[in-house]
Amino acid sequence: MLPSFLRVVALFFTFGFPQIQAQTYYGPQDPRIKTELALNVPCNGVSTTPDGRLFAVFARVDGSTGPQVVEVYRENNTFQAYPNAEWNTFEEGDDPKRHYIGVNGQRIGPDGNLWVIDKGAPALGAPIIFPGGPKLVVVDLTTDKVKRVYDMSNATRSNSLLDDVRFSAGMGKAYLTDAGSPGLIVLDLDSGQIVRLLDDDPSTKIGLPVSAEGTLLKLGDEPAYIYADQLEVSPNGKWFYFQSASGGMNRIETQWLDNAFYNASLNSNAVLGGFVQPYAHTPSTGGTAIDAEGNIYNSDTDSQRIIKIFPNGTMTTLVQDPRLLWVDAMWIDGDNKLWMPAAQLNRGTPFNNGESRIVKPLYVYSIDIGVGPSPIDHD
Repeated sequence: MLPSFLRVVALFFTFGFPQIQAQTYYGPQDPRIKTELALNVPCNGVSTTPDGRLFAVFARVDGSTGPQVVEVYRENNTFQAYPNAEWNTFEEGDDPKRHYIGVNGQRIGPDGNLWVIDKGAPALGAPIIFPGGPKLVVVDLTTDKVKRVYDMSNATRSNSLLDDVRFSAGMGKAYLTDAGSPGLIVLDLDSGQIVRLLDDDPSTKIGLPVSAEGTLLKLGDEPAYIYADQLEVSPNGKWFYFQSASGGMNRIETQWLDNAFYNASLNSNAVLGGFVQPYAHTPSTGGTAIDAEGNIYNSDTDSQRIIKIFPNGTMTTLVQDPRLLWVDAMWIDGDNKLWMPAAQLNRGTPFNNGESRIVKPLYVYSIDIGVGPSPIDHD
């Protein structure tokens, strides 16, 4: 998922993955792809409930303003700020713990609640608001009210970017990636205690800038680097998969993350990093999703395709279509559909000197993949 705060560096560190020669795809459209939503603002993530509710997060990289998290009503193609307008409005002097500052993602968890990832910074280059800015907000979908807020301030830094969240098999832990200050964060959902792991480790950093449509992304005149970004947990809860946005997916057994949470002797890069394994030779990536069989779907931002990664790490192209431009956080619903929000984020203001080159309307697409979501990811 693309953060709105990116760290630009000059260090190239490959961690064993050679550079991929990318090429933009100009081929025909694939008739298997269906249009689910047409929007006038970039959408970088959707989630659905078994009873048909639809939620989305809007990335305001086109210069637009308005709510960041919405419930979408497909019958008339309208949306409403969720859980309300107050949470979607922040002004100086407001309590940051009670308002979205800068939402980077949302998803329905295996507990049936909506989890909102707030990076805590209102705009590109703006400082993170401490305390209370970086947080996880849990919304009860039965009452449409916020039931808990996890303040992530103690595990984040001034250059952090909370990117996305997944859960352990028993919902005892939540795992998050930090794409600004490279590292993983483990959260105990009962106590609220948080610990950083693999902090500034080669596995959570990258050696190549991110690219899209065959071109390196830049902030001003410098290439853009996005650290630990995409993440998934295997359906049996054994494996935690993670990668930087520039690609090269790694994995580590969740037992080591969970043990390191309690055992300080494991919480060092020299020890914990030894359990990290290179997993798949992925390209620059917008988003991922995982199905009930453990297959991971990876969006190639250069070649407008969705890659299917099998549990053994081998890969194949699921679909390639010129409309799939920077597909961000994907979602698998109970009808075996993979939802693909084509957000065009590389054409947004952060990478084009303040100018939006996004072509509207924007679309959220889907394709039938013949399998449902991982049972520990969501219903």
